[in-house]
Amino acid sequence: MADMRIWFQKHTVEGRSALLDKLYAEHLSKITEPGTEVEIHTLPADTYGTDLPEHLVGYGQLGLLFGNYFAQTAVAAERDGCAAWISGAGQDPGLAAARTRVSIPVVGYGDAVWQAARMERHRLGVLGFIPYLAEPITENIRAAGADLASYQVVEDGTTLVQRALAQDFGPLLEAYTKAAKRAADAGAQWLVPAEGIPNEILVHLGVHELHGLPVIDPDGLAVKTAEHLCHLRRLNITARSTTGYWYRLPPADAVRHAERVFLGKVIGG
Repeated sequence: MADMRIWFQKHTVEGRSALLDKLYAEHLSKITEPGTEVEIHTLPADTYGTDLPEHLVGYGQLGLLFGNYFAQTAVAAERDGCAAWISGAGQDPGLAAARTRVSIPVVGYGDAVWQAARMERHRLGVLGFIPYLAEPITENIRAAGADLASYQVVEDGTTLVQRALAQDFGPLLEAYTKAAKRAADAGAQWLVPAEGIPNEILVHLGVHELHGLPVIDPDGLAVKTAEHLCHLRRLNITARSTTGYWYRLPPADAVRHAERVFLGKVIGG
């Protein structure tokens, strides 16, 4: 049995791309320390009928529904005995709600990078393929207090990602290389894939630098951050507060009753 189980919640549906499922599993298992198991979870199979969910992520109303579902999976993760939970999408759906609803460490794909960039005082060059996500991700960077030098969206990105998932990597790599050049010219110091799918492709291709700038691996950083936070908790170096409106813990019976009333079920039960 794993010493540390981490729930990694993806924004895609399992089985739509055998290559992508393989890349995630191989990457995350490779970077974890002995005794850590990253459990990759996906959206319900009928969430969308296409290969990618990019047509659904440009609406705040749907974003709130996705975020609510993500936060519910964080509750399920804690009740199932996981040591930490990760929101594995660039816009970090459900992150704030999850931090209120659970006591285990909560980490975001994007937020882990924005916090690290702020601490290390590095200007960000974000490279994305979904135009709709530029607004919420930019807002998250600003809220984290990080410095965004450039946000580049590659042209016809969805087609390039689909071709890459069919193992035609060249066009996507060329487009991201050009976007990296524009970000570098704008003063970026770190290059960050805005979404998880291109991140996994770049990691698979061994691309860790473009135009002399490091290409950050947000999926890897999120997992290692989760491990680190779990160790800090176990050593009593840090702890989750239980005071104040957002962190005071309500009676367990009241929570489960509210779940039955509003959700029709008890999460994880």
